[in-house]
Amino acid sequence: MKDIKIESTLTVYDNFNELPSDIASLMEKAIEARKNAYAPYSNFSVGAAILLDNNQIVTGNNQENASYPSGLCAERTAIYYAGSQYPDAKIVKMALTAGSRISQTITPIPPCGACRQAIAEYEVKQKTPIEIYFMGETGKVVKSNSLANLLPLGFDRSFL
Repeated sequence: MKDIKIESTLTVYDNFNELPSDIASLMEKAIEARKNAYAPYSNFSVGAAILLDNNQIVTGNNQENASYPSGLCAERTAIYYAGSQYPDAKIVKMALTAGSRISQTITPIPPCGACRQAIAEYEVKQKTPIEIYFMGETGKVVKSNSLANLLPLGFDRSFL
């Protein structure tokens, strides 16, 4: 028997103003997308903005449904739109922001498990890492250089 140690390195910006200008611009798009989320059940809105290698920016937000499993998270809304409209483009960077309509969200909120799996699929497909930046409504912003930092020992097509 042996132990395996898994480590992740994340960069934490103290606030939005510390972000490089290109990332701040991408995060602004995610913030705008979050404002249009349809979240009448959870009152928790999420916005995503994706920069593609063709310089297109695709946004998405969560879309809830009274039949909870039928809704879709912001990250997957944006990723699947990018995949359908720009099938040959690679995802370079993602900016994510989430907030509650009930109380202020200041803790950085990473993608949920299902979204991590969807992002992993595209990272494997395009054979390049995707930078992911995530935040609450305000406060710290976390950067991961790759989805692999957020989902170690991921499941992908190599297991099938």
